[in-house]
Amino acid sequence: MEEVKITSRKDISQAQRIVIKAGTSTVSTPLGHPSLPRIANIVEHAADLVRAGKQVIIVTSGAVGVGKQKLRYQDEYGAYSGQTALNSNGEPDMLCPKSYNAACAAAGQLGLISLYSTMFDQHDIRTSQLVLTCYDFASPERCQNVQNVMEQLLRLGIVPLLNENDAVSANQGHELFGTTFSDNDSLASLVAGGMNAHLLVLLTDVEGVFDRPPSHPKARIISTYTHKTGFEVGDKSAQGRGGMGAKVDAALKAIDRGVPAVVIAAGDHPDTLPRIFRGDKWGTLFLGTQEDEVTEDTMEMSGDSDMTPEEARLKDVGDQARVIASQAREGSRALQRADSATRDRILLEIARKIDENREDILAANKEDLDSAEKGGLNKQMLRRLKLTSQKMDALVDGIRSISEQGEPLGKILSRVGVSDGLVLDKISCPIGVLLIIFESRPDCLPQIAACAIRSGNGLVLKGGSEAEKSNAILYSIVSRAISDASNGEVPGNVIGLVTSRSDIPPLLKQDDVIDLVIPRGSASLVRYIKDNTRIPVMGHAEGICHVYVDEAADLSTAVAVTVDSKIDYPSACNAAETVLFHRKTLENGVAAAVLKGLRDAGVEVLGGEIAIGLGLTTRRVEDFSSEYGDLVISMEVVDSVDHAIRHIHKYGSAHTDCIVTENKALAERFLREVDSACVFHNASTRFSDGYRFGLGAEVGVSTNRTSPRGPVGVEGLLAFKWTLRSSSTNGHTVESFSSLHPEETRRNYTFLNMPVNGEH
Repeated sequence: MEEVKITSRKDISQAQRIVIKAGTSTVSTPLGHPSLPRIANIVEHAADLVRAGKQVIIVTSGAVGVGKQKLRYQDEYGAYSGQTALNSNGEPDMLCPKSYNAACAAAGQLGLISLYSTMFDQHDIRTSQLVLTCYDFASPERCQNVQNVMEQLLRLGIVPLLNENDAVSANQGHELFGTTFSDNDSLASLVAGGMNAHLLVLLTDVEGVFDRPPSHPKARIISTYTHKTGFEVGDKSAQGRGGMGAKVDAALKAIDRGVPAVVIAAGDHPDTLPRIFRGDKWGTLFLGTQEDEVTEDTMEMSGDSDMTPEEARLKDVGDQARVIASQAREGSRALQRADSATRDRILLEIARKIDENREDILAANKEDLDSAEKGGLNKQMLRRLKLTSQKMDALVDGIRSISEQGEPLGKILSRVGVSDGLVLDKISCPIGVLLIIFESRPDCLPQIAACAIRSGNGLVLKGGSEAEKSNAILYSIVSRAISDASNGEVPGNVIGLVTSRSDIPPLLKQDDVIDLVIPRGSASLVRYIKDNTRIPVMGHAEGICHVYVDEAADLSTAVAVTVDSKIDYPSACNAAETVLFHRKTLENGVAAAVLKGLRDAGVEVLGGEIAIGLGLTTRRVEDFSSEYGDLVISMEVVDSVDHAIRHIHKYGSAHTDCIVTENKALAERFLREVDSACVFHNASTRFSDGYRFGLGAEVGVSTNRTSPRGPVGVEGLLAFKWTLRSSSTNGHTVESFSSLHPEETRRNYTFLNMPVNGEH
């Protein structure tokens, strides 16, 4: 393995061979269940490292904790947990106190490693398990054999998954086995040294190493640790055996064994590994650099040990989130001060620059596509990610059309004469600052930006990592156009862009500077946002859209509308996912024609219980609430429009639903009774789009029951405020309307509706 010198955090990205140790508190919940989100997060970022050409070894704890949970529900567990283990002579084994249970390790090991293997398979990366005891390192020959096996696995691109074999080792941290290892921390240290790793990452349940127990009010995080650094060991985790003392000891021994760098960091944070490799001040860094070689960068970071954990957090992610949101707030006020002509110039300049730089944009998008394909991104997401000349044309046209929509701000919505000389106006105004989280589609960025600029709103955007390069160039173009076209009157940072998932939680806490969150993604994303913020949320969830083909449907209309709803852009949220046939369409040939049209277009048709029973298909629907985003559609047969509406309300997402019929009275009933944001008659569900509604662009499609609803353009990003003007010489007071006021000067409320722009 080629030598890599790491003298500061910025050098960590050069590490080619990495050992990651996941502690019990990281991979298990407090009850001992596997923590699926944390394991999945470790696997995802480890897979990213492997795809980047690096070699990764994972040492994982957690088998005992998982096994305890598993055996807790078995009658046998009572016998195991209440007895002291015996040696071969039938006597109590002093190496294995009764608090330690080898049976738990045996029960939990298979499940834990299977989880890792299954998750890595989703990234098309293979794994291999090595279960070790101290005896595997007891002689040079056995130790060399372990190293040879791991070298072969790494050369094949396989991720070795290592674990101490607690089921047979009975190892509790005692020293009877010499100087090999007594827990998975020391195992990871031993492996990192023996395999000439460049970096060892020890994931634990705290942010790093503190100079005293983390619960202490004056505890300070140690950013860079040396042999001379002091700290007090606090209470260890209730799970596992390592403790912080064991981790620090393992880290220092790894350095002594020649590992250039070790980082101890929080395993429960979703972005720990990316932050470490970006060189962020994250966790506690141990360096193999001698004191006389310590760089300025390292010394500066060591000074951060004077910071409390809360101060460190604010100076890092939370502080940056605050800055971005506050800049958007100030920028929105500048937008409101700017006149309509200035905001029009900004929009036209954005459109011009996008058109002018389309080759560079498409080239950046091509890089994202190549990376996404190599990373195994699914077809649905790839289609959304891909930019084309046609999409670019629509993007430019949409932004220009927004500039032609007229001034939305300061518009008098109503005017009331409260009393003589006292006029109350209801006036349109911006919401303030929007946080919009979107996935895959980079063309969303300038569309959303255009709507925000026209409506005078500040904006913070979080795009998907798969579109990183596309989003970066589009953001650069938009922010530069804002500043250039306004002659600096409106700052480019009125729109902020964050790129890491770890930025989302602190942004969700900025309820005093962010006024509305719009998550464009899955229902689970929307639920997560709603559960983790006090900021109002406008939900843009899945599009479970339906086409109901009525008994009175025209055959050619039914085929055209249903096929277009599915195949025009299958991965769009307004694509049809279910077609419902009235039973009589099976008799008049309409259902057969529609199914033929779908299948000829390459659509796979899945059927519900009734449809399969009638022989319309042999493939069964697993869940009518599925959003396929592909050339797949669900199908069911219903007996009436009431049956169709009940199905839509049960399985739909209140996005867009359509009826195909020549019975106008029935169509009106369907339009009235279906409780979705968009309901159509004889029109493709694909019309549910801001551009096709004449909005120019959209920030999303709201499936909320409250306003705004459906495709949300500029108008949906407006609020209103009240202005009250008195033309009386002495002004107006509430007291002057009181019955206690002298009758001769008492005022009366009139509440007269007054004309607005010549209208009543």
